[in-house]
Amino acid sequence: MRRLGHRLIPVGLLSAAAFSTPASAQSVEEFYRGKTVSLSIGFDTGGGYDIYGRLLSRHMGKYIPGRPAIIVQNMPGAGSLRAAQHLFSLAPKDGTALGTFGRQMGIAPLLGTSAQYDGTKFTWIGSITNEVSTCIAWHTATVKAWTDMLEKPITLGGDGPGADPDVFALLYRNVFDAKIKLVSGYHGTTPIILAMERGEVDGLCGYSWSTIRSKHQPWLKDKKINILVQAGLKKDAEIADVPLVLDMARTEEQRQILKLILTSQETARPFAAPPGVPADRTAALRAAFDATMKDADYLAEIASTKLEFEPMPGAELQALVETSTRVTPAVLARARAVRAE
Repeated sequence: MRRLGHRLIPVGLLSAAAFSTPASAQSVEEFYRGKTVSLSIGFDTGGGYDIYGRLLSRHMGKYIPGRPAIIVQNMPGAGSLRAAQHLFSLAPKDGTALGTFGRQMGIAPLLGTSAQYDGTKFTWIGSITNEVSTCIAWHTATVKAWTDMLEKPITLGGDGPGADPDVFALLYRNVFDAKIKLVSGYHGTTPIILAMERGEVDGLCGYSWSTIRSKHQPWLKDKKINILVQAGLKKDAEIADVPLVLDMARTEEQRQILKLILTSQETARPFAAPPGVPADRTAALRAAFDATMKDADYLAEIASTKLEFEPMPGAELQALVETSTRVTPAVLARARAVRAE
């Protein structure tokens, strides 16, 4: 996985027609001039989603016609379901609201969660990177490796239904019979990490490798954690010695369930707007996102944070979410079952 490369998707010289409506209506530039765009982040400050969201907010506004200001508001709750639900149902649908939330939220309704929205109806703007998630255990835990987790009890912290720590803990428990006890309700990965360091839980799953590498170098240097497994459609070469959960599948059904849930790893840091944003403003927001991904100042900040960087444009993200819904009823039913408590 590259950290500094990105897909070469040309923004091009966009015609005025792409961002305007008929002469009698307001152009995109006229609409956004003097306005403020809100960016809701479905997690507390300091985590990976917050870092990516604030980084985008500092640079994207200059590429939106009319150059609106972008302000950030953290909206944690239920593993970012609160932010996703708000964006879908309550946020203005005129192009002045954006959101970023857990990568699983696009397919969460499909998998039988309490989400009251259709993930395919969001106006997907783009994703900053793909991702590999990990399951980690504090160095004092008796579980040191994937094989240990299949044989020894381990207590893992959770955030809420549909959040990555919960999704992956339940996935491993219900598909592979891992000896996992899930203690949920910590409301974010930061409280889970504090609980792990205090010894309240042994570790957590669904924690991004890029976040560990960028925020927790002392963990790696001082061998404070053991990385038990990595979850993605392919291995991250930096942790090549850590097993890939997709390789652990023993049946074709298990493999299909894993691929359905792991598809979200390809859209690890997604950004969306509500349904029904006018087409010209959707095009403008997507183009502004793509242009930001090539901005020199933005790229310098990405490099300084050592965050993963593999952008996906909005149209491609939209198609991927829609494709995820096209699974057989049997696989879908089994995927719902393995995510259940």
